[in-house]
Amino acid sequence: MSVSGDAWRRLWTGLGAHTVDGGLFNQLVGAYSQAHRHYHTLQHLRECLAHCEAAASLAQRPAEVELALWFHDAVYEPQRADNEERSAEWAWRSILAAGCEEEVAQRVQALVLATRGHEAPAHEPDTQLLLDIDLAILGAAPARYAEYARQVRAEYAHLDDEAFRAGRQRVLSSFLGRPRIYATAAFHDALEQRARANMAGELAAPPA
Repeated sequence: MSVSGDAWRRLWTGLGAHTVDGGLFNQLVGAYSQAHRHYHTLQHLRECLAHCEAAASLAQRPAEVELALWFHDAVYEPQRADNEERSAEWAWRSILAAGCEEEVAQRVQALVLATRGHEAPAHEPDTQLLLDIDLAILGAAPARYAEYARQVRAEYAHLDDEAFRAGRQRVLSSFLGRPRIYATAAFHDALEQRARANMAGELAAPPA
């Protein structure tokens, strides 16, 4: 699974689309390539799609999870609070325009919206999987995690160090305060321990 036109066409065919919009593919690639992005980029999308491919057997509707990953950061502006809503709306409109069933559009829209708070009900395995994939970066190898932390800081360059550190501390402390970060057994077993070590290390690090 990759960020390619062939994979894109296969995805939409699997969803029952009547048409495959190559222009939409280019629009999404362009969105993830915007200059103000440093973490929410094609690198992040590729990493998510790789996790999705490896964990496809855990999904009830793997094609919908994959498409939701394509759209989950389609709109990303650090100073706005409605990125998820706008991304979900874009997904919903695009799926209906392709001729897919409305139920598909609704489910993918809900998956994208779930990335607002990163909490999934126990009876929604696809939502759990999607969120675990999105949060897999927290359990990345230390070098990649350090790169990710630098990338997030660059996206919030409009904040001074004190404001950024306070906000970042709230986010990381919230995740560390959860009984478990990853809902699925596969991601929990593979990444939970390292994710907690990565975040604790970032919080303990002296100000740059």
